[in-house]
Amino acid sequence: MSADTEVTPAFAWVILAVALFAVSSAGAVFELIEEIAPVTKAAWRLQATAVVLLPGFLWQYARADGEMRQRFSGSASILAVSGVCLAVHFGSWLMSLELTTLTHSLLFVTAHPLVIIAGLWLLRRPASRTQTAGALVGFVGAGAVILGGGAEAGVSLWGDFLAFVGAVAVVGYLAAGRALRAWMPLFLYAFPVTLVAAVLLTMWAVVQEGASLGFGEMSGAFGWLGAAWFAYVAYLALGPGLVGHTGINAVLRWIPPLVISMVLIMEPVIGSLIGWMLGVDVIPGAWTLLGGAGMIAGLILVTLEKHSEQETV
Repeated sequence: MSADTEVTPAFAWVILAVALFAVSSAGAVFELIEEIAPVTKAAWRLQATAVVLLPGFLWQYARADGEMRQRFSGSASILAVSGVCLAVHFGSWLMSLELTTLTHSLLFVTAHPLVIIAGLWLLRRPASRTQTAGALVGFVGAGAVILGGGAEAGVSLWGDFLAFVGAVAVVGYLAAGRALRAWMPLFLYAFPVTLVAAVLLTMWAVVQEGASLGFGEMSGAFGWLGAAWFAYVAYLALGPGLVGHTGINAVLRWIPPLVISMVLIMEPVIGSLIGWMLGVDVIPGAWTLLGGAGMIAGLILVTLEKHSEQETV
């Protein structure tokens, strides 16, 4: 039965709630890893996630038939592009966390639906009135967030911009995933993409931040394997990386994608609350609250219309 007609079991909502908390907590946990360069932290996260995904990849590859393996090999270029986009997403987002507040970073890095509509405008492809209205509301909200940022401690325009670059990069990651996940099993897709991103981020950390190809807990490219940071990075890999994204994929069996998308729009709100409770973020000013509400309202309008069109088709 489809998610539209099947009665949603209570445990599916529990899984979705846990997944939402897991993905929303990533920013705050990254902030707890102090005195580590941002791209190095991003590399650690993707390295650990690749390790977690490896058993699933080996199991699915062993079960794949010859045709599936051939199609998998033929998709290497798309997998590589997806990995590049994922690396840019994490690298720019983690750099933004060093330069702006957690709330600002989360608002801009999750604005990728607005990026998609802006891309349609640039490509002169039709966007519906609701999508256009949602994008306009979202961008006006973003303008209010930027306008009020100058009066808030810890906020910088460059940091907000880097977070938005992360949103742009994730559009490419999502486009590649949409093309491949229609037929490719989850771990066959997720592991190579994550591995490519981990390798690129590690190289980026070595070149830009001077990370050593060792296990030093402060400057090693593999320093997360030391005692100081292992628990934090392991949580990022198992929590947001596995429980979060796998849980979201799992509940698609019972909960419509529209409902899941609407729930995930609340990630900046939940993430900011977690950051405030852990003491790594401050209560935002009035302009950020007002503009953030506008951005979320715009995202809701765009998401509603997008799923309405998909259901019609």
